[in-house]
Amino acid sequence: MIKPSSAPGSKPSLTDSGIAEPRGNSFSGGRAVDLLRHVTPVVTAVMVDAEFFLKRARRLFGTTSPRDAAEKLHKLALDHLNDAKGRRTARLYRIFVYDAPPAAWKGHTPLGKKSLDLAQSPTAQWRHEFHEVLRGLRKVALRMGEIPTSQVRWQLKFEVLKDLTNGKRRWEDLTDDDFRLDLRQKGVDMRLGLDIASLAYKQQVNQIVLISGDADFVPAAKLARREGIDFILDPMWATIRPDLYEHIDGLRTVCPRPVKKPEGDAAAEGAT
Repeated sequence: MIKPSSAPGSKPSLTDSGIAEPRGNSFSGGRAVDLLRHVTPVVTAVMVDAEFFLKRARRLFGTTSPRDAAEKLHKLALDHLNDAKGRRTARLYRIFVYDAPPAAWKGHTPLGKKSLDLAQSPTAQWRHEFHEVLRGLRKVALRMGEIPTSQVRWQLKFEVLKDLTNGKRRWEDLTDDDFRLDLRQKGVDMRLGLDIASLAYKQQVNQIVLISGDADFVPAAKLARREGIDFILDPMWATIRPDLYEHIDGLRTVCPRPVKKPEGDAAAEGAT
């Protein structure tokens, strides 16, 4: 537990030396500026929205195996313990990963009435292996929600619906490929919020790094900041709403910036 100093208004200091963290803390040679900077050790919890991470990882790293994706997530979390020069400046409390197991849904396609078993799909097998790898990584806690099968529905894809309303397509021309399953995770945001509240009230950390990109975290972030937590958001280079900046203490992305392809290359790819 991080207990506050006796000095009024001072930051909390770490008194429990039993907290484990990856090795490699680097404090530069005892210079005065470094000593002042590290009087209060930074104890960091990294929280990862796995659904968001995997979408951004496909954009940043391309197609990866479940093991590669899990290891990239782990490395991304650990990189937040370092400063811009690669020096270890924080201790790791734990890496929390929030996700849900693949939906165990059986049904039929909306038009062709072909039988589907999502639990046996390649996507489900990939996600199961991804979770198993995460469970075996150092300091990772996997927090699992669910995808209720009773709420699974077929929906028209947005671009298809837009073409229909604009008269570019006709209803009788639709195929199964024009629909998508509405699979919504339940309980994930609740678990994330409860963990943030628990860490803040118990003073187990003094910094939280959240790897996400939506606004669902705002109420929990407000609570953490009121309790003195330094709240950092990592959107992995995704664009966030401008009003979210007032609810965080900093914005930091540690993965490589995506390279924009020249217009000529993009056009050539679209033609192939």
